[in-house]
Amino acid sequence: MSEHVRVGVVSTSWWADAMYLPALDAHPRADVVAVCGRNRERADTFATRWDIPQVYTDVDSMINSGEIDALVVASGHETHYPITMQALNAGLHVLCEKPLALSYGHAAEMAALAVEKNLIHCTPFTYRFMPTNRYIKELVNDGYIGRPYHLNLRYYTGYAREPGYGWRHDRAFSATGVLGNIASHFFYLAYWWFGEVTEVFCLGGEFVDRPTVTPEGKPYERTEDAAYTLLRFANGAQGLVQASAVCTEETDFGQRHEFDLHGEGGTLRSVIDWDSRQDVEGTRRGEGPTRPLEIPERVWGAARRDTVHNTYRDVFRVEDHMTRGWINAIADGQPFSPSLEDGAVVQRIIDAADLSAREGRWVRLKDIS
Repeated sequence: MSEHVRVGVVSTSWWADAMYLPALDAHPRADVVAVCGRNRERADTFATRWDIPQVYTDVDSMINSGEIDALVVASGHETHYPITMQALNAGLHVLCEKPLALSYGHAAEMAALAVEKNLIHCTPFTYRFMPTNRYIKELVNDGYIGRPYHLNLRYYTGYAREPGYGWRHDRAFSATGVLGNIASHFFYLAYWWFGEVTEVFCLGGEFVDRPTVTPEGKPYERTEDAAYTLLRFANGAQGLVQASAVCTEETDFGQRHEFDLHGEGGTLRSVIDWDSRQDVEGTRRGEGPTRPLEIPERVWGAARRDTVHNTYRDVFRVEDHMTRGWINAIADGQPFSPSLEDGAVVQRIIDAADLSAREGRWVRLKDIS
């Protein structure tokens, strides 16, 4: 395979600026050669900041330029499907943000085409790569809790607290609210830790008063601010994912993660407060109360541990996780996980949860097509 991977990026957003460009710019096997943004002035500024030689405002032109080997799709949710399908058909390796699409049908098409074309693909579920979560995966795989009984995952943040219209609250652009934006991360973790999800029941909530029309005066269908989703797993385990964007969490990241995993043989607990706390506790039958479990050095790697934010920065900018791992996989001709196939699995859970919330009933994933 090529020693260097020529990368194009679709987006000039703060997220592209904070997550993707620092990881790619510092990677010895990646060359970011093109960026595409809707606003030419903003795209030029972005390109100057990161020393990117080619600037586009038309994504078709960038995809067909012959200048890139791989594409990062970090644009709006409604653009993921058409851009990714075009890129895959052009023979480009793709990293596409979650939620992968506005529907499972489209997500499944994206995943199937990536496999058919034998391309290296990634859906970036960022929290999979945090040291605590990778350590939990090891412990579960090694049988620490034994046969899984149930898990409870809680994601608290506050981006939806303010009233007013925003694209994240408009189904035309985002399809769902917290289900796609934040619960998707924990749906992935639940699936990664406990396996296949077969059925869901979801209770959604709209708590903040918002205008009934867009700034242009057009009526729109709004999305949920919070959601409780019950999960049934193929192995008989059960789960609850609570995701809320109307919480007061006064940290630099403005969020908090809490996990409880229980099984026949033991319990695991973890809290990431996005300030200074990122820990794992556990106990096995007969050991007494939960106690801190030391995260191994090999899991921490080179990531700093003084604050969660510094750990987060180093995991993605220094360690070869997610974006950097995807680049290595392309250069080495190896598959990568989480893949677009994983993204499609999670999209199916999102769609089932959304349907459940709308109709007030359990929904089987096999009925979502």
